[in-house]
Amino acid sequence: MRPAASTDADALAELARVTFPLACPPGTAPEAIAEFLATHLSAPRFGDYLADPGRLITVAEDETGLCGYTMLISGEPGDDDVAAAIGIRPTIELSKVYVLPGSHGRGIAAPLMQATLDAARGTGAAGIWLGVNQKNARAVRFYEKSGFAIVGEKTFRLGPELHSDFVMERAL
Repeated sequence: MRPAASTDADALAELARVTFPLACPPGTAPEAIAEFLATHLSAPRFGDYLADPGRLITVAEDETGLCGYTMLISGEPGDDDVAAAIGIRPTIELSKVYVLPGSHGRGIAAPLMQATLDAARGTGAAGIWLGVNQKNARAVRFYEKSGFAIVGEKTFRLGPELHSDFVMERAL
């Protein structure tokens, strides 16, 4: 586990290309996934994220290269539903948590989460929150195991589709 470097943008985009579709609800339009990847998870966008002092990206690496990443975003939530649901301030968002499918069950996710929680504590935040699709039971279980609890709901737009997310939060 390590903080991402500016040289990781291409590898992060490739990692996102493989992992983001896995978190999408069944039946999500492939065109919507492709548009989201191009708009939000491309190598140039990761370059922007890596240069943004309000974002912290932590990567997991094994002998084959990057196998997982997380992204923290500092500041108050811009979504009114999230702002109303969370109760611990100051807060930080856990925006992304992704691990390659071949690395599932290999002991990558828990240490990556721990490194991310440590990084979040280092920002001075007292709480951390995330949004997760309500149909992603595996992710919800992982977050609960990591100390998060469901505190509300929000929507997530993916192309023309609106999806229902749980808002989860935990103290740091």
